[in-house]
Order: sequence, then structure tokens, then C-alpha cells
Amino acid sequence: MTRCVLVKYGELALKGRNRSRFVAQLRRNLRRRVGSGVAIEQRAGALALVPDDGDTGALLDRARDVLGIAVLHPAVAVAKDPDAACAVAVALLRDHRGSFAIRTRRRDKRFALTSRELAVAVGAAVQRELGLPVDLDNPGRTVYLEVDEREIFAYTERVAGRGGLPVGASGRAVVLISGGIDSPVAAYRAMRRGLRCDFVHFSGEPFTGPESIYKAYANVRNLDRFQGGSRLWIVPFGRAQRAIAAAGAGRLQVMAQRRLMVRVAARLAERTGAQALVTGDALGQVASQTLPNLAAVEDAAPLPLLRPLLGFDKAEIVAQAQELGTFDVSRLPDEDCCQLFSHRQAETRARIDELRRIERAIDVEELVERVAAGAREVRPGGIDEEAAAHAVGAGGAAERPGAPVR
Repeated sequence: MTRCVLVKYGELALKGRNRSRFVAQLRRNLRRRVGSGVAIEQRAGALALVPDDGDTGALLDRARDVLGIAVLHPAVAVAKDPDAACAVAVALLRDHRGSFAIRTRRRDKRFALTSRELAVAVGAAVQRELGLPVDLDNPGRTVYLEVDEREIFAYTERVAGRGGLPVGASGRAVVLISGGIDSPVAAYRAMRRGLRCDFVHFSGEPFTGPESIYKAYANVRNLDRFQGGSRLWIVPFGRAQRAIAAAGAGRLQVMAQRRLMVRVAARLAERTGAQALVTGDALGQVASQTLPNLAAVEDAAPLPLLRPLLGFDKAEIVAQAQELGTFDVSRLPDEDCCQLFSHRQAETRARIDELRRIERAIDVEELVERVAAGAREVRPGGIDEEAAAHAVGAGGAAERPGAPVR
């Protein structure tokens, strides 16, 4: 018996003639995640992961975070022979004391026995060896047998994968990640649709402390397990916000800031060839996320602006954040840069012509260049933690937000 993990991909099976490209990307992602000590073998509609050390428990833990996988089975592979199928079923049920069932599937239709004939033969062997009762409607344990081209896979467990598409199969995007709950979840949902994501965090430096930067770094490091090699740009944004306030933005301060953010993010996206931006907007959740305001931000975006959470409510977003492990970091206190210089009354129906007037006053194109040039890049999933920590904390002490405009 050879211990392995049988990997099945649900949505990928519907890709028709493009399926091979998606499966190839899934294999690359699996290789990155499980390491070199695991053989990845193609089977009919599935992949078999065979660890050199036989430790399928550790392998399962690593593989279950690879996006694009629907189901994983800790399995054993045996010879393609009815006697071997009987022996493995007995082995899998030897410590069981209740009823059982045998479920069979023939991916190789040339096998000598039909699925029903194999199930009957194996069930009879189990009863003969172990004396267990058969219950096809509500069994205490089920042994699944899949007859493939080379061997028979046997398993009793079904572990849900994360589904979706393999990261990288749909291109690249840049995620605007704040210190809050929503944007890490939006990043995960974008990855799950096959986008490889890099990240940009706008800090209120030099007028705020580093807390939001630490939170963004920690959450990107957490999300990196889904793709590897994530990069995070930290953008000091406080002086640009002050320039917007000095131009008389008033109630439009937050909206003018958000338009500038998407322009800067798009400029950074050019460095990696990313083709879209991703935000954590959910329709109607806060004043800046009304439909007119979302349209006003999108008007300034040089790249497609994707909003994976548009139809989510807050409870759904929080539940996903808890499952991902980003929630506890996101709810830590920090100084939100969006609140710097903001008006006490939020604008819910921003007019694009008024926002453009403000942008002419601040020479927005020159400001985009200046802000993007100040971005610091770190690799939260990388090995150079000392250099990353230095880059994260390079902003220095916070100044007073009320300092004179220069």
C-alpha cells in the first residue's frame, strides 16, 4: 500500500479545452506549497500527491490551502486487482466496530469487474474477515474505492478544499489593503478567482503611527500562504492628504483621497504588469461606498476596479475574516489614514466635476508621481525579515496632523 493524498478539482473540470492550462497552474502552485519531497502524479480527473516520507497528515495540511482544489482524500493506492481491493478495505475497517458500506467508482472501464460487482466482492470479504454488518443507507463508516488506470485508490475521509481557481490562472492584480477587516477578505476572494495579488497600503505617515502598517504586513503575511512571494508596497500618504485638504476639499476630502489612491495603486501595478485593482468595498456599507461614490472613484481608476465583496454584508465578511485568521489582527486599534483631515460630514453623492476641480488645484498627475516614488516595497512572505522590518518601520515618528501646509 502506498500512502498518498488524492486531489480533486471541481470547477477546473468544466474548463473544456482550456483545462490543461488551469491544471498546469494548479500543479505549479502545489509544488510551491508541498515542497520537493512529494511526487505529483496526474490521474484521470485527479492528482495523486505521494510524499517520500509517507506523512500524509502534514501533506494534507499544506495542500488544503492551495486554491483550485475542491476535495482532498487521505488515501492509499494498491494494485489494480480485486484481491488487493479486498485487503485494503479490511485494513481500513479493522479498528471499526459499527456498520459499513463500500462505494466504488471505475474511472477505467476496462477493469474486469463492474462497480457493483467490485463492491459486492469487497463487502463480502469484509464481512468474512471482520464480521461487520452492511448498511448502505446510514453506514458507520464508508470505504471508497476508485479504480484508476494504474491502481485502485481507497479512502474513508473527505476533506473540503477551498475551491475556486488556481492562483495565477486569471492574471495579476494589486489589492488596496487597509488596516481593516474587509480588504484582506477581498484579497482572498480575488485570489480564489485565480488572480495573483500584490498589495499596497496607504499610511498616514508622517502624521500617524506605524500601527496600520504592522496590521497590513501581518495580514499579507497570512494571505501569502495561498500564493507565495507576495509583495507589499507601503505608501506614506499623509502629506498628499494635507495637500488635498489645503485645496479646499471639505466634504469631498475622503473621496478625493480615494481617487488619488487608485491612481497611485495603478502606477505601482505597472511595475508587475498587473491588469486590475482590487478593493474591499461593499455597497452601502459606509458613506464612501454609496453607488454614486463608487462610480466617482472608478472614474479615476486607470485600471479595472474589482470589488469582490460588493454584495456581502458585514456579518459575512467578518465570518470569512475569522476563518482566514485575519480578523484578530484587523480589529486591533490603529490610526486610520482615511480619517486624517476628513470633514465631520461625509459626502454620499460626490460630483465628479467637483472632484476634478480639486485635482486640478493640486496638480494630481505630479502628485501621483511623487507619492508613488515614495513607496517602500517589502516581502511579508520572504526570508529577509530584518530588512522587511526595517522597511515597515522606516516612517519614523509621527508629526502633528495640524502642521502647516508646505
